[in-house]
Amino acid sequence: MDALEAVAVGAAGVAAGAINAVVGSGTLITFPTLLAFGYPPVLANVSNNIGLVPGVLSAAYGYRRELKGQKKRLLRFGTASLIGGITGALLLLKLPADAFTSVVPVLILTACVLVVLQPRLSRWSKERQATATRTDGGVPMWLGVLGTGVYGGYFGAAQGVLLMGMFGSFLQDDLQRLNGAKNVLASIVNGVAAVIFIAVADVDWVAAAVIAVGSTLGGLTGAKFGRRLPPAVLRAVIVVVGVTASVILLVRG
Repeated sequence: MDALEAVAVGAAGVAAGAINAVVGSGTLITFPTLLAFGYPPVLANVSNNIGLVPGVLSAAYGYRRELKGQKKRLLRFGTASLIGGITGALLLLKLPADAFTSVVPVLILTACVLVVLQPRLSRWSKERQATATRTDGGVPMWLGVLGTGVYGGYFGAAQGVLLMGMFGSFLQDDLQRLNGAKNVLASIVNGVAAVIFIAVADVDWVAAAVIAVGSTLGGLTGAKFGRRLPPAVLRAVIVVVGVTASVILLVRG
């Protein structure tokens, strides 16, 4: 990795860390950046996942005040995220690399659609808060977190958007507290997947380290200042980068 590439990947890591703290779609920044520099899709995904772990942990730390009183909820849903993350990571490693290359453009475009719909999901979530009657969401919520964990372990872009959509629909709580819980669950998924990848997969450690430094700074910054950024600008950047990545993968295929 030369100096220009390191700067670009590091900047993408900062942006991804900040976006993950607020929205949850940072992979749509760093993953395409690695692709643009010629990294194979599976290697880029594995290295990116490992690099983003410190960022999601720093974002969770930044929301530590909102996490007070949520221990029971985090233990309950944390088990689903743990199981899901392990399953998704193993699927990535067990399925042929061609399968990942084929499905990722679809996953990215789906994630972009979710990002575009995020304001509508947020409004719907606020409306649902008035009618939600449970604080744990029951079995459907647990299974939803499990499924999101599988997706997150396999690829992960916009898993935070998925979680917040479900949280707002099933749980009765302040959305900022739910966002803090989202960051913890995302860190569990990314963290357990990273452990598996480190143990058995090929990793570009330079890329992972550069993203880790950037995402840590971005996670702390996003947790502190991210709510002040124009949401429309964030969404526009994410969608443009995501669509570009899909086009790159389709052309290469």
